[in-house]
Amino acid sequence: MEYPLEGIRILEWGIFHAGPGGSAILGDLGAEVIKIEQRGKGDPIRYRSRFGRTSFDVAGGRNLFFEASNRNKKSIAIDLNKKKGREIVYRLIPQFDVFLTNLRRKTVEKMGMTYSMLSGLNPRLIYVSVSSYGPSGPDRDRGGFDFQGQARSGIMYSMGEPEMPPLVLHFGLIDQATAIVVSQAILAALCMRERTGEGQEIQTSILGAALHLAYCNFLNALWLHQDVSRHHHIDTDPTRNYYRCEDGKWFAITLQPDGDWSRLCQAIGQPELESDSKFDTLQKRAEEHSGELVSLLEQVFVTKTREEWLEAFRQYDLFASPVNRPTELEDDPQVRENYLDEIDHPSLGRIKMPGFPVHFSQARAGTRKAAPQLGENSEEILREFGGYNEDEIAQLKEEEVV
Repeated sequence: MEYPLEGIRILEWGIFHAGPGGSAILGDLGAEVIKIEQRGKGDPIRYRSRFGRTSFDVAGGRNLFFEASNRNKKSIAIDLNKKKGREIVYRLIPQFDVFLTNLRRKTVEKMGMTYSMLSGLNPRLIYVSVSSYGPSGPDRDRGGFDFQGQARSGIMYSMGEPEMPPLVLHFGLIDQATAIVVSQAILAALCMRERTGEGQEIQTSILGAALHLAYCNFLNALWLHQDVSRHHHIDTDPTRNYYRCEDGKWFAITLQPDGDWSRLCQAIGQPELESDSKFDTLQKRAEEHSGELVSLLEQVFVTKTREEWLEAFRQYDLFASPVNRPTELEDDPQVRENYLDEIDHPSLGRIKMPGFPVHFSQARAGTRKAAPQLGENSEEILREFGGYNEDEIAQLKEEEVV
């Protein structure tokens, strides 16, 4: 078996990233993912090429975010407003292990795509529903995006300096966290089905994923009834901080309590600091004289380039790393060695992709193909999974069902 999930089939009826991103992850692991799109329209994210002032168009009339959410997939375009369109889904369902949707409840019910309906056609089906705020409560039917997940979960007050307003974390990180939660839930349900033979319904949400991502902050609020302290660069632990260097680049450093302070003083050529009465205990460094020590270290670190400092820290085995811009990641040797894939793209040629974050000793994982064009695989899917013959397919096309 080349990929861990070879043989697993997922039928997705989803839009944007929270949800579809989860089946894309399982596609990285080898699952076969079929994406249902509305005939003539497709997933709205196909055409959402601009967020704020930034364009995400790529060559060939493609869109970067659709590519990210729908890698490894095949597309079938169906007019689900027509009875024959919905019947196609009912005919496909027995051939699939998982059905995933993040359409709102009223749409799912209107189109007859509920768990009770589809599980009646396939009792072993794992049915996944992704909402904005969860399956219960006053806002269970309200819509929302990544932005609302950041806002409602408290994450926007967990970044930046204390005096700053709420900050937005760009881009799509909560949607991606939701995708990861979705993929984990599906894997758990598949594992359970292996033992019990039973399918089940799974419900998760953007808010649930955001709260899970901020688990320690949430727990801090529940147990200690306080907001997490926002990082205050000039008035916090100087040895868990970030600093600017001579070349304008930044690094982040975290010292361990035992022995690291001594090694840092040696690494920066300031051995006298170790015995300085203002800095000779952790409490003095992190609390009583933290502002003074941050200012002192700022003056030291601005005298050399970032790479010079990182090399010095390596020699003394101190935990430090560059503060990378996203555009610097491709040139980071650690990222390049472990977390980059390459695929042949129909419009862009041979290109790099973010690599899968896990390495398997007996299997592979990672992006295998680019996102599909709208309805690119419709006829193939109808034949292979629906058992439609050529005359039936021709009739569906003539009636504009597919």
